Amino acid sequence: MICWVAERAAAARNVTQVIVATDDQEILEAAQAYGFDSVLTSPLHKSGTDRIAEVAEHLPDCEIVVNVQGDEPLISPTTIENGVKAIEQEMMLADGASIVTSWEPIESARDLLNPDLVKIVLDERDYALFFSRSPVPFPRDAVKKYGSLEKALLMQPDLLAIFRKHTGFYVYRKDVLLQFTKWQQTRLEKLEALEQLRALEHGVRIKAIKASTSSTGVDTTEDFEKVKSIVEDAGYVCLA
Repeated sequence: MICWVAERAAAARNVTQVIVATDDQEILEAAQAYGFDSVLTSPLHKSGTDRIAEVAEHLPDCEIVVNVQGDEPLISPTTIENGVKAIEQEMMLADGASIVTSWEPIESARDLLNPDLVKIVLDERDYALFFSRSPVPFPRDAVKKYGSLEKALLMQPDLLAIFRKHTGFYVYRKDVLLQFTKWQQTRLEKLEALEQLRALEHGVRIKAIKASTSSTGVDTTEDFEKVKSIVEDAGYVCLA
């Protein structure tokens, strides 16, 4: 799976270097065997963001850092390219975002109600207002009419269109990334177990772009089997 993620990152035309950051010797050796640059980081990091910050700190000529999480093997290189373009545009604005991420439509009530699938709420300019494991925004009138969210979704399936799935992809201004990892965990971050809320609570703007294709994050055995089936059915081959 690491091979897939690194390969798709390398296929993005505006990414100049791909580095696998890990605290696991086996993953390090596997990445190197496939020809990818890899760095063994501290085992004390609490998150993947802390891990990439350790690596980014030693890249003096780097201004933009892309974080493609290792559990997103089907992420599109085009989504990565668009994320880099978006942060470049935001960096030219006085009040622009310092982080760019991506979202996808939610296609089923089951996905919406799954706490492992993170939801994102955006304003009219596509800046993030909130991230949650709960179904947000809450369609109060529909729930009041039908008695529950589950029944409201069954009776009004078009309600799904108001929800967005957050995908595990970030593009950072390097200076903000390094600041972010020095901040203490915040109250909302701890409650939701979502570190991107730390950025929002510190006033950092996050821009969200629509992913060019759908992807499946691998958080469970069921997710893994689903991705494996997609890969096998499509006849994909890892080229690294």
